[in-house]
Amino acid sequence: MASRSLFLTLRRKCSASSVVSNTLRPNLSRLFSSGALSTECVQDSQENDDLKSRIFRVRLPKRSVTNVLQNWVSEGNQITLSELRHISKDLRKSQRYKHALEISEWMVSHGEYEVSDSDYAVRIVLMTKVFGIDSAERYFEGLPLTAKTTETYTALLHSYAGAKLTEKAEDLYEKIKESKLSLSALTYNEMMTMYMSVGQVEKVSLVVEELKRQKVAPDIFTYNLWISSCAATLKIDQVQQILDEMRYDLGFGEDWERYINLTNIYVSVGHLVNAESNSLVEAEKGITQREWITYDFLIILHAGLGNKDRIDQIWKSLIMTRQKMTSRNYICILSSYLMLGQLKEVGEVIDQWKQSTTTDSVVSACKRLLNAFTDVGFTEKAHDFKMLLIQKNCDPTNSLE
Repeated sequence: MASRSLFLTLRRKCSASSVVSNTLRPNLSRLFSSGALSTECVQDSQENDDLKSRIFRVRLPKRSVTNVLQNWVSEGNQITLSELRHISKDLRKSQRYKHALEISEWMVSHGEYEVSDSDYAVRIVLMTKVFGIDSAERYFEGLPLTAKTTETYTALLHSYAGAKLTEKAEDLYEKIKESKLSLSALTYNEMMTMYMSVGQVEKVSLVVEELKRQKVAPDIFTYNLWISSCAATLKIDQVQQILDEMRYDLGFGEDWERYINLTNIYVSVGHLVNAESNSLVEAEKGITQREWITYDFLIILHAGLGNKDRIDQIWKSLIMTRQKMTSRNYICILSSYLMLGQLKEVGEVIDQWKQSTTTDSVVSACKRLLNAFTDVGFTEKAHDFKMLLIQKNCDPTNSLE
């Protein structure tokens, strides 16, 4: 009886909020036995009873936030478009893509909202994450011509690039260019990012050329990707040319100047002395994530400077992050240790690569690296590296020809 009384009391307390809707009540007994119901009710009493709070209390992906929206309106409350966009953005930051998609569906299905190109673009990305590329494609194709804008095209391109669907991305890229739409740097950055991720770094410069031909202003990410592609192919001399070009870009302020100066320190190998080394570390701390040069670029440049300790630190930081390592990351660090003749570290990286779940491969880079092992006299490690490539389904005697 005591349990029954407590159960009824808890249910009454929750009735004021929409956490427990008609569709969720069959799960009450399970929630009660696990203690989840009492926890949610305590939070209900402590948190503000606004729309965002109600939505964020619906934590399980299988539950629907559409019910929360409907209940909120039925209670006589208003929902503004800006509020929905703000909640959707926070849900995406929390990787709650299904619930964010439900917010998007609500916006589109209710005629009183004037949905923007950005709203459609966000919906395409969310559909990719929740239902897959095919669903996103069908949705895009079903959009009216007026909604097939730079933003929605780029959103679909982003989905292709993220899935490394190179051919589809390239076909769409050509279609975008033929559409005569006014493009931003973001569209070109998507292609550059994809080429970097699949190891076709030589195509990055072609995208940059197209961007310049169309007189599109590059942004920080454009330069970052462009510089990284040069570093990945060891074309350090081109990095200086890019930096010189960046100095004349009027779109950046003092922070951008600091970024250029920092990179110049790396490039100017002969001018880095101990006194400057300390200031360099401090300068690195001051660079924001938005301005950050990629880890691969830093590793390559420190290898040129002969700073093994710094390479060790960067590599340790990189492998401690949650981000999945790619073959490009491993190739970069192996190349750097080979440049410095560090046999022990080369062996350690090969072992780490073997234990990783990374399956992608950069064919041309792997072949160059395998040849480099022999060139520096690391015959035994060359054999180990060849076995690693075979393990990763990248047999140098076949696919690397």
